[in-house]
Amino acid sequence: MAAKTILLLLILAVLLCVNGCVSFPKRAQQPQPRQPKPRGVEIEYLTWVEAEKVLTKDTVVVIALGARSKEHGPHLPLNNDYVMAEYFKRRVLETEDVVVYPTIENHYYPAFTEYPGSISLNPQTACDMTVEIIRSIAAHGPRRFYVINTGVSTIRPLAVSAEIVAREGILMDFTVWRKHLAPVIDAISKEEGGSHADEIETSLMLYIAPELVDMTKAVRDYNPDRPGPLTRTPDGEGTYSPTGIWGDPTLATKEKGRQFTEALVAGIKQDIRDLRTQPLPTPAK
Repeated sequence: MAAKTILLLLILAVLLCVNGCVSFPKRAQQPQPRQPKPRGVEIEYLTWVEAEKVLTKDTVVVIALGARSKEHGPHLPLNNDYVMAEYFKRRVLETEDVVVYPTIENHYYPAFTEYPGSISLNPQTACDMTVEIIRSIAAHGPRRFYVINTGVSTIRPLAVSAEIVAREGILMDFTVWRKHLAPVIDAISKEEGGSHADEIETSLMLYIAPELVDMTKAVRDYNPDRPGPLTRTPDGEGTYSPTGIWGDPTLATKEKGRQFTEALVAGIKQDIRDLRTQPLPTPAK
């Protein structure tokens, strides 16, 4: 019995020596592709000392605007616009020499206030907020600003904001979706009409963040357009929409989303490049 024990101990010692003393060639690791460094700068990750160096009179400042709490039917999340704004912001950062500020999460969205979770500011507040943000940044040098706009009702307050800062010698522009999407919509869209949580917006999300889309809950909801907001009441003031949808998201596909998205990205980048070369407005006396 003692002899067997000794033999087992000797075998164990040999195995330990082999494992500990003999080195086996390691499998060569495949080099990981290096991620390209973004051309733009996100201001929130800088110190104020670093920020001072990038905020000059020649800087183009980009501010994304996307509601973080606004209804988008039963198949899309409340933060739908915020997700899109963040996505477009990242795409701009990749290739454009810009300074990007944090996304504005609230603005003027009056059409959706009957649906729980939706937030809207009045148009004057939305306009003033944008102006104050731009003024505070412009105080450190920049005179050119671009807002990545993901809304429709936001267009008018943004236009007023642009008029106000222009009187101070500041140039501001913003995204108008339909301007960039019209050719693609004409080519591939199949829905009869609509503009909210519809074929276009749902397709965009299927491409940008498919994990957030529940197509099993997407339904066609397209009633006649009437003046006023969307309403959950059949005889209420505005366009009747029991779901919060206006259009036909059941027609949405990821491929359509890819085409819509790439058209918007190209349009946004071109807007920014055009802004860089446009003359600054003359300050009002």
